Amino acid sequence: MMLAFILKGMGMSAGLIMAIGSQNAHVLRMGLRKQHVGLTVMICIVCEALLISAGVAGIGGLINSQPVLLMIARWGGAAFLVWYGVRSLRAASSQQSLVAEGGELSMTAGKAALSVLGVTLLNPHVYLDTVVLLGAIGGQQPDDGKYWFAVGAVLNAIIWYLALGFGARLLAPVFAKPVAWRVLDSLIGVVMLILALNLLLG
Repeated sequence: MMLAFILKGMGMSAGLIMAIGSQNAHVLRMGLRKQHVGLTVMICIVCEALLISAGVAGIGGLINSQPVLLMIARWGGAAFLVWYGVRSLRAASSQQSLVAEGGELSMTAGKAALSVLGVTLLNPHVYLDTVVLLGAIGGQQPDDGKYWFAVGAVLNAIIWYLALGFGARLLAPVFAKPVAWRVLDSLIGVVMLILALNLLLG
């Protein structure tokens, strides 16, 4: 039974976490640029674990019952996504390419940490997916099943972010060309603006 709850948690988490979003796009970009990948991945995993645990513990139902909190999160998250999207579209017009050596110098660890915390904690979709949705499903599991469900969901997050962050370097030869960065930044920018629009209309 324990394994069944773990696999259920992993499956539900995988269906949500693998969708294209600001957090995944940011981790992929940091992995491609080889900038503070370990720090970025670690922060994503810790945030995911804390949010999922909070949801399973019952916080999700409390947040969902407060319309004011949801409205603040919606507008604040939309503003952040618009800023991130515009920044990516502006970057698409530059002549950047992947620099394998010395890339760490272009961003400090503090700035990298703030960036990943921003795309994670300022995005309402993160709370809806982890705290509200996964929390609600996990909280419905009988007895200790909800805790094993949470373990499975967190385990999936660990596997996913490690693979996304450190696996991105396999694409390094492709992103040595400026045109590849233009395409990636353009796609990220469009996705961020669409997410912002969905938040405002949702």
